[in-house]
Amino acid sequence: MMSFGKRAEGLRLERMKASPLWGGEAFRNVHPVLPGLRSATVQRPSLSDVLFPGGRRVPPAPLPSLDPLDTWRRPAGSGLRATWLGHSTVLIEIDGLRVLTDPVWGTRASPLRLAGPKRFQPVPVPLRALPPLDLVLVSHDHYDHLDYPTIRQLARLQVPFVTSLGVGAHLQAWGVPPERITELDWWESYTLPHAELSVHAAPSQHFSGRTLKNRNATLWSSLVIQSARHRVFFSGDTGLTTEYAAIRERFGPFDLVMLEVGGFHPSWGDVHLGPGNALKALALLGGGAFLPVHWGTFALAMHDWDEPAETLLALGPKSGARLLMPRLGEPVEPVHGQEPVAWWRSGEETIRESLPAGPAGPAEAVPVPKSMPWPLD
Repeated sequence: MMSFGKRAEGLRLERMKASPLWGGEAFRNVHPVLPGLRSATVQRPSLSDVLFPGGRRVPPAPLPSLDPLDTWRRPAGSGLRATWLGHSTVLIEIDGLRVLTDPVWGTRASPLRLAGPKRFQPVPVPLRALPPLDLVLVSHDHYDHLDYPTIRQLARLQVPFVTSLGVGAHLQAWGVPPERITELDWWESYTLPHAELSVHAAPSQHFSGRTLKNRNATLWSSLVIQSARHRVFFSGDTGLTTEYAAIRERFGPFDLVMLEVGGFHPSWGDVHLGPGNALKALALLGGGAFLPVHWGTFALAMHDWDEPAETLLALGPKSGARLLMPRLGEPVEPVHGQEPVAWWRSGEETIRESLPAGPAGPAEAVPVPKSMPWPLD
């Protein structure tokens, strides 16, 4: 199945094996898991839990969103503007260049069309309506970050891709020419030709794999986007690690920090942040305007769909965080700041009273192949 991707081979595989992060058969996290991150007593969610979200794991109606196209036609006055398009997909405008992170327009975070976590929130703008892109970043190969139908469409453009070691095998199999793919090990960098823009791969505490048979066969990274005037941090997916202090020392301070806050669970505490640990990671990075990502699109864990946002709204001001919590499709310039507003509550209280206690919708009786990796993220 093409959506599974392709394993690295030849010179690509040899370069992967030369990485200090290669552990003989696969990549590995080298930083020890910090105490208290992972609960050994909490049961991991089952396959059924992930496939059929119930209760408040999805919103009762589509969330408010904006059409950013008119704003995108005008340059950002400060030179730095970000538009959250859902989950970990963000269009970053930085000194006249456009960078797209972890683009996912697909219906499901899954290799299948009829099974797997389904998008509960549409992307505010069609993929074909995006302005010309200068760079696409892919942090790792999980389905909610590396989406087969989206990459197939982006492959038709002349845009270069920067990703982690090994992920280029998937991109190339899906039509991206090898000369437009750059794969980075941690602490390696790429400079966009004829532009003052660099991307640096940095540590994260996560894992990879699109089937159970290729777990950790490709690398996972956080990414730093640097221009002459601005620096942006994008976490990809990660647990809390003190390596963030080393990232701050090498590349900080940051004008904008994007950290994952959703899809967390106590049994995954070493590979996902959640809102509380995201605030700790922000402090290690030295602060900066904080745009939360990895929420509001897929039900990938057991928590309420809006729990990450509500927790940040409660804890963020107490920690001194400068929260940016725009609506989907709402372009924001970090330098201008923004008073956090709980826009996601719009109509929620009225609708919540009529919600059934059971699943949010009918279960789809679709066979799931045993090779599907759970959790997906």
